[in-house]
This record gives sequence, C-alpha cells and structure tokens, in this order.
Amino acid sequence: MEPRAELRALYQQVDALLAPWTCPASGDCCHFARTGREPYVHAIELDELRRAARAANVPKRKGALAVIADDRRCPMLGEGGRCRVYASRPFGCRTYFCEKVEGPGKLPRAAVAELGRRIADLSERAYPRDPGPRALSRALSNSW
Repeated sequence: MEPRAELRALYQQVDALLAPWTCPASGDCCHFARTGREPYVHAIELDELRRAARAANVPKRKGALAVIADDRRCPMLGEGGRCRVYASRPFGCRTYFCEKVEGPGKLPRAAVAELGRRIADLSERAYPRDPGPRALSRALSNSW
C-alpha cells in the first residue's frame, strides 16, 4: 500500500477507536499557549498536512506557516475556529490525552499508543532520513 494511503487508513482506525469520546472544549487544544502542549508530527504526517493546507489555500506567512498571535494558535484554524484540514489533521490532533475528554469510560490508551507507533514506523520507512517527530509549530515554520 502506498504510504499516504496507509497513513489515512491508520487515521481511520484512530478515529473509529475514539469515536465514543468527545471533547466539550474542542478547539482549545489548537491554542498551544492555553494548554502548554502541542502535537508532535512525523514526516509522513507533515507531508499529508502540507498537501491538505495547499488544497485548502491556507495562507503562508513569510514562506512558512507559523503559529498565530500570543495564544500560539495553530495556523490550520480558519474563521470561526474550525480546522481547515480536519480530514488530514495529525495523530496528535485526533487523540484525547487531556482531562476534558468525555466518554463511556477510560480511553483505550494502549490501543491508541500502538496506532501511534505504527504511524511512527510508517514514517520511518517512508522517510528514513527524517530525524523523527517534532512540535507542529516548529515543523510548519521550518519546512513549509
């Protein structure tokens, strides 16, 4: 299977696994300064994100996609706080590793972590010279 297709299949598995859970503060995690956290992306995810951002005409700033303003808002957020690349959002944006998540019980953290390892392995196979995951803001500002 082609690497991007394999990535999308893994994303579908993550989404299906976490379908019973939601976040009432959805979108807060896209403001990195609010949470003090941000997703880390692998090279294959960054490639998928770049393609989606180009297709969605996400504007660049000085040749890069940098976080916006003091709250370090993700540049993928559009008007009204909606993600412009939702279908291609990285693994870290799909998971609920925060205290605000609501659902039918405990999150299946081990199963989610295994899917994360599979994405890391896929990225390593597809991009063997890539140094590994890095913060989304750094990845977008350095390599757009």
